[in-house]
Amino acid sequence: MFIKILMLLVFFAVAIGIGVYCKKQATDVHGFVLGSRSVGPWLTAFAYGTSYFSAVIFIGYAGQFGWKYGLASTWIGLGNAFIGSLMAWAVLGRRTRIMTQHLDAATMPDFFGKRFDSKALKIAAAVIIFIFLIPYTASVYNGLSRLFGMAFNIDYSYCVIGMAVLTAIYVTLGGYMATAINDFIQGCIMLVGIAVTILAVLNINGGFLGSLEALSQVTGAEGTSESWPGVFNSFFGPDPLNLLGVVILTSLGTWGLPQMVGKFYAIKSEKDISIGTIVSTGFAIVVAGGCYFLGGFGRLFGDVIAYNETTGAPVYDSIIPSMLALLPDLLIAVVVMLVLSASMSTLSSLVLTSSSVMTLDMIHGTVVKNMDEKKKVSTMRALIVVFIVVSAAIALVQYKSSVTFIAQLMGISWGALAGAFLGPFLYSLYWKKVTKAAVWASFICGVGITTSNMLLGFAGKAFIASPINCGAFAMILSLIIVPVVSLITAKPDDSKMHEIFGCYDEKVQVSRKNALED
Repeated sequence: MFIKILMLLVFFAVAIGIGVYCKKQATDVHGFVLGSRSVGPWLTAFAYGTSYFSAVIFIGYAGQFGWKYGLASTWIGLGNAFIGSLMAWAVLGRRTRIMTQHLDAATMPDFFGKRFDSKALKIAAAVIIFIFLIPYTASVYNGLSRLFGMAFNIDYSYCVIGMAVLTAIYVTLGGYMATAINDFIQGCIMLVGIAVTILAVLNINGGFLGSLEALSQVTGAEGTSESWPGVFNSFFGPDPLNLLGVVILTSLGTWGLPQMVGKFYAIKSEKDISIGTIVSTGFAIVVAGGCYFLGGFGRLFGDVIAYNETTGAPVYDSIIPSMLALLPDLLIAVVVMLVLSASMSTLSSLVLTSSSVMTLDMIHGTVVKNMDEKKKVSTMRALIVVFIVVSAAIALVQYKSSVTFIAQLMGISWGALAGAFLGPFLYSLYWKKVTKAAVWASFICGVGITTSNMLLGFAGKAFIASPINCGAFAMILSLIIVPVVSLITAKPDDSKMHEIFGCYDEKVQVSRKNALED
């Protein structure tokens, strides 16, 4: 216990110290929200990866989908690496950086407002982000607090409050740069932690081969696709179709999440994007691939996990903590640092995104007509505290409600956000003919499908049983709706589009090592 507490105190001291150090760089909007667009490739790549993978992944998704699909759940991690990281950087990175700087857009709603010359679109996007980042934030609190309860025997409420206070301190002090530096340190902890954890957990059942052999003997309920021996260490597992839905939601979803694509706004240069792509992909392979690989062995610990007293079903969020509880205390301390690092980085990204959206896209110019730079930054700092308090309160209420699985909360949040923004954002970077009506259609469909399915689910009448599959469906629909509606609605002004897309054709000089002569 002494080692655990000492490591936590060091972690907290470093996080707050970085916030104090970065305070002098966070005096204006661009410094506070974007790090003055001068963040290097390693910091940006780690900020992207640590915002992507939190306690939601490690505790919630790895436990639930490892139980459902066995080792085939590793495909989810690989999808996250190659679709959610590699392809996202390759397709969105450069164009996002160029166009957002050209439009002087600091947030995703600001981008939509200036790209389509629509204040209404800007406000609508801001409202969607603020509302649907809250359940995601609650899910981050949930996952971390369950692990702390296992490691320290601390009440859930105290865990939530402690995590909220620490995040509020270092984000309000240093803004994006403090978040990025902390993310790099936390990312290093995650890389080491996941490797050590996998080795230790597999060793419980005789190493990798011993664990694999034990898993080959495990079967699920009779009369189902899980009933034959070896299904949980097979290539695609017992339910490939639903596995594909999870891969789509957790991988393609990042392309439309404001807290993820916002990282591309701040990167420093062209060369940094190339380096960041490689670093981010490698990080995702280790962390995401490792989490889901570890979760795939969850059924070997069926005798120690918690079960629902009414239905007899496993409590998915208890699977990974139950596995880890069998480890020596020193390794538990390492795991606590791993999940704390993952969760704090994600939470800081979420609250910074939400506060900047509320300040720049809703309050400034709408509620308050004129705000100088100092007032904008002060307002963002105040809203960070407000958002943290609201999301922490919801996390505490949610803990006592019927919505107990982390994956459900994340599925609703990601489905609504990416279902609304994925198509409009992606096409707007590449295609001049995207119309304002198409963006509205995607907003309405993404939010409408996700929320209606959630509300019907409370009455047991959801048209798509899984919130995860519903979110994946909303994303795919967004990619279809935007071009279809754009082709049948009034075209945007050609001169305006020529001016916006002209940023891609501006001439720049580069060194011979980066570009050969014709």
